[in-house]
Amino acid sequence: MKSGDSNSVLSRLGDVIESRRGADPERSYVARLLAQEPDSILKKIGEEATETVMAAKDGDRERIIAETADLWFHCLVMLAHYGLRPELVLAELDRRAGVSGMEEKALRKALGRDRGSGVPREEENG
Repeated sequence: MKSGDSNSVLSRLGDVIESRRGADPERSYVARLLAQEPDSILKKIGEEATETVMAAKDGDRERIIAETADLWFHCLVMLAHYGLRPELVLAELDRRAGVSGMEEKALRKALGRDRGSGVPREEENG
């Protein structure tokens, strides 16, 4: 899968999620999540993150992929809840590409924004 394909998938999922806003919560899982307080969505993200970590600890490739997909999906629902699009996250990742994680962290610290994003940079991976 090419990078553009990945962006397209996330964009299409963002569109589908947005289209479920205001739908019948009895018929749409996404509509049910969006109709609830953000704590419900955030709790679900926490559950999915835990399941992803457990799959990774077990080293089960198929479960890692499936749980990561669940986690990403629920993160997309959270973005939609706050009126944000996946393209904004992709743009932020693109902005960070090729920037040393240590440089990025130092810059955030200097700006008083050190939140420990934990997003790996190219130089740290390779």
